[in-house]
Amino acid sequence: MAFACSDGAPQYLDRAAMMDPAACKDCHEQHYIEWSGSMHAYASKDPVFLAMNARGQRETNGALGDFCVQCHAPLALRLGLTTDGLNLADVPEYAQGITCFFCHTVEAVEGSHNAPLRLSGDLVMRGGYDDPVPNTAHASKYSSLLDRNSKDSADLCGSCHDIVTPSGVHLERTFLEWKESLFANENIAPPQTCGDCHMAGRNDVAADYDGVFLRRVHDHKMVGVDTALTPFPEMESQLAAIEKDLSTTVYARICVYDDEEPARVRVLLENMAAGHSWPSGATQDRRAWVEVVAYGADDEVIFESGVVAKGQPLTELDDPNLWRIGDRTYNAAGEEVHMFWEVDSVVSNLLEAPNTFNVLDPEYKDVHQEREYILGDVKPERVKMRVRIRSMGLDLLDDLIASGDLDPAIRDQIPTFTLGTTQLTWTPDAGKVCIPEDHTDP
Repeated sequence: MAFACSDGAPQYLDRAAMMDPAACKDCHEQHYIEWSGSMHAYASKDPVFLAMNARGQRETNGALGDFCVQCHAPLALRLGLTTDGLNLADVPEYAQGITCFFCHTVEAVEGSHNAPLRLSGDLVMRGGYDDPVPNTAHASKYSSLLDRNSKDSADLCGSCHDIVTPSGVHLERTFLEWKESLFANENIAPPQTCGDCHMAGRNDVAADYDGVFLRRVHDHKMVGVDTALTPFPEMESQLAAIEKDLSTTVYARICVYDDEEPARVRVLLENMAAGHSWPSGATQDRRAWVEVVAYGADDEVIFESGVVAKGQPLTELDDPNLWRIGDRTYNAAGEEVHMFWEVDSVVSNLLEAPNTFNVLDPEYKDVHQEREYILGDVKPERVKMRVRIRSMGLDLLDDLIASGDLDPAIRDQIPTFTLGTTQLTWTPDAGKVCIPEDHTDP
């Protein structure tokens, strides 16, 4: 493909080459490297997705159809290489996942959920620059859908990151959550789009090609909280980026009332920077929770909640004080279920994004959440807290393993993340009731 970056009259790549991300690498090497380890690249290879799709097709007698692959393998679906995702192992590499060609040839967004995207049908690559440098690889064109500085770009991202099930349940609501937050409100400040957070900018060249100049380019790792569970490129880079983003997402405060009988602890959480609810996405599958441990004399544990051992499902914890953050899903009979095709209703307990910080605004909604823990008669000498998250619940994986749809080895690959800013330790030596002390509640 080296000819694509050579000088001379335009000899654009043909359609087959344009659809192959490997061809993009010749000129956009750094973008390719970032994308190659992303969950977009992994979307059709994720073993949990493959297991859930296989089980869903079986349990619905095929009625699930293209519901999953419309987002997880959109190019393969549109090329007729798959209809239900059951043959994704045989789909050519160029059509796996969400590719460069797919996103950069979107002409229009025709709805707000379940990937209602219309592709252009031409070979013109859309992007966020209104002055693209002419080149011999492909024609180029500006599109506000690919410009993270335009609110339109959120429509493109949101079209897949908002899911309504075949039975009409609004299961994944990331786009809706953002639209209802202050981050999308043009009356408060310039909107912060998906790309502002998930595609951080840097000064660089967008392509290795004559005439390309230094400007703002955007990271294509596009991290969230999901990770590759099988060998895949850029795994360490993805993990580091996830931990960095999570470290500043949720604000936490711990207050210890050790002079009362019984002593008690109050924990406050506030979603300050997610841009949508936290957690988000497949929140019925995610497991997020608060860990609180109090110590007495000689460092003995006098109280604990949310202490989950490695490899232990959160749902197996015998803990009446557990603060679990997420959605729970139920079937028509009111029974809690894991599989989305069984879901009839959702009970939500997420940390919502703020809609405004102005308490005088009639639309103001207090999105703080608090939980109180009673320690008992022993006076604490130290109290620690942190918020933790697993992208997928081990109980869900155990269900898929039991049904024969998931390799048991995948279970051990689910990481447990700790949100850095929520790791707090209180001691009486500080002479303070609350840590941190100087936060002013909006």
